[in-house]
Formats: sequence, structure tokens, C-alpha cells
Amino acid sequence: MPVFNFNKESRQSVELNSADFINFLTGGDSDKYVSADQALANSDLYSLISHLSADLALVRFQTSSKRWQKFLTDPTTVTNGFSFWQAMFAQLLLDGNAYAYRWRNDNGVDLYWEGLKPSQVTVYKNLNGTGLIYDVNFDDPNIGTITNVPQGDIIHLRLMAKDSIGLTGYSPLRALTAELSIKNKSNDLTENALSQSVTSPGILTVTHGGKLNGELRTAHARALMKQIKNGLPVVLDDLETWTPLEVKGDVAKLLSQVDWTSKQIAKVYGLPDSYLNGEGDQQSNLDQENNQYAKALKRYVGPIVSELNSKLNTTIVPDLRPAIDAVGDGFAGRISNMVKDGAISPNQAQFVLQRAGYFPQDMPKFINEGGEEDGNNTD
Repeated sequence: MPVFNFNKESRQSVELNSADFINFLTGGDSDKYVSADQALANSDLYSLISHLSADLALVRFQTSSKRWQKFLTDPTTVTNGFSFWQAMFAQLLLDGNAYAYRWRNDNGVDLYWEGLKPSQVTVYKNLNGTGLIYDVNFDDPNIGTITNVPQGDIIHLRLMAKDSIGLTGYSPLRALTAELSIKNKSNDLTENALSQSVTSPGILTVTHGGKLNGELRTAHARALMKQIKNGLPVVLDDLETWTPLEVKGDVAKLLSQVDWTSKQIAKVYGLPDSYLNGEGDQQSNLDQENNQYAKALKRYVGPIVSELNSKLNTTIVPDLRPAIDAVGDGFAGRISNMVKDGAISPNQAQFVLQRAGYFPQDMPKFINEGGEEDGNNTD
């Protein structure tokens, strides 16, 4: 439990709900901020955040410490490890920051981590400017607010920061404020245009209709619509003409252009737009797209690994293969090519693939044509 006592009035501070940072839970000026609820209501953003956070949670953060390896696999007591990490990474992608409090015993050994919402955390520089301290407002009323929490007790993941010390991260959604505002207005315009275009399903022209009063015209139109609605054949005489209305070309253009923000969203998050069902680069093959995605994923893995290495005093090596090669076929194909090129032997390839989980550990040994066994040693 932190025991530091700082004078709150004299220290420098930057609150997450200030004009410089986005507080997604309380929102803000609708002209300047995009709330998490607004962002996830957008199908493109929901798809991206869901996709990217799940893939980041699939990344294996490997360390030589068996204790830390086991802990990182399942760091919380209230949910499973995958859900914890996906929630952390989703918050990181939305807010530019993600927080977890490290509950530790008297010996400083981590017991479990508790994920925190941005609205629960206020970040400060300490008096000498050499580190950060946090005020944390817990949901549990029995805990309440803990002030002056040292930075060693908080896992603070952050994306690009505007200041040189990296106090807090900068949300990618800030770059999409104008685009999403335009998208919402475009959706409203399209909805109104469609609504107006189908208000009247067609036009019934009656020659010399001026001789009919309003009641007769209405009754005539209702009788015709009743026939159409009930699927009855429409019977007209020589003095009547029925013309169905079509969706105007302008409305069709609006509908064909609603995907332009998908490319903007993909660009801000550094992903190929094909991952948001865009057209993508028609000249790119699957390997090139996977390469681009792997590079984008690595940009987000970088600050995560750096924070964990710093706070846990260990060396963590990320393995991106589970995220970008779900079933391992790509990895197996590259290993096969290495065998063909003579870079490794078949038994070394089998060893690597077994260790990666592509082959089962109890896989029978290979019997060659001469009836001899190929060993699994790598000498």
C-alpha cells in the first residue's frame, strides 16, 4: 500500500478529463470528443477494435521466468486471462491509455491485477518530476480512493504521447473526430433521402383528373394501393397510368460512398483497409497484406512489452505468430521451404513444429523407406 504524502496543491498535474485528454466515460464537447459509446456504435470502429484487441490478446508474451509466465497468462481473479487482456488492449486502442492496479502481498509479490477505467485514474508528475504518481478511485466502496500511488504499483500502457516525457497516451480517435462527425451527418442525410424517396411508392396519373375532387382522388389512390398491397393485379383503364418511383441516382451515390470513412479509420490505426471490408490494394496478395498487418500489430506490441519489462524487471519477448498465423500453416510452410533449401534438417523441422504446437508432442517417429527411424535430436 503506498505511503507517500505529497501536497496535492503544489504538484504539477494533468487530469485525463482536461482539455488536453479524452475522458471516454464522461464524454465532453461533442464537437471535439468521440466517446467510447459513440466509437463502438460505428460498425467500422467496432470491427477494428474487436479484431485488433483480440489479436493483441493472442500474442504470446514469453519470459524465462516461469512465475511471470504463468502470471501473465492469467493475471486476474474475476475473469479469464484472454478477456482481461482483450479489455486492456481495447481500452488502449480507444483511449490511448490502459491501466491495471497491481495487488501485492507484504513481500511485494503480485497476487492479481485489477483493470481500471480511465475515469478511475488521475495521473500526476511527482514533485521532482522524475516519475509519476496516481490517484485511483476503486469501484469497491470498501476500498474507495487511494491517493499518491507510486508508478510501480500501476501497469500503465500508453500509445503515442504529445509531451516528451510520455505522461499519458494520445487517443487515435482524436484524429477521427471530424471524419466520424461527417459520417454521422452523411448517415442522417442518406436515411432522410431514402425515407423521402419511398414515402410515395409511385404516381397514379388520371387523364382529365382535374374533374375529380379531393375525396375521389384519395379514394381512387387508396383502392389502387390496396390492390398492390394485397398482391392483386392492378387494373387500369385507358385514362390511367401507374409509374413506380425509383431510388434517385443521388441517393444511390450516397449509399456507394458511405465506406470512405473505413479507409480513414484503417489509416489512423495503421491497418490495411481490407481488414475493414474495404477494397484494399487489388495488387497485393495475401502475404503482403499479412506483412502489413504484422507491422501494424508490432507497433502496438512495442509499448506493451516496454511497460511490462520496466515494471516487472524481466525480459519479455513477444511471439506474434498466433495472432497473424492462426492455424500455423504459414509458419509450417516457411519451415518446409527451409528444409528444401537445406537450411535445416527434417528432424530439426519436426522439432521446431512440435515445439510450436503444430505437431503433437507424442507424434510417432518418422520411418524412412529403408525402415530406419529418424531421431528427433537436433545435433
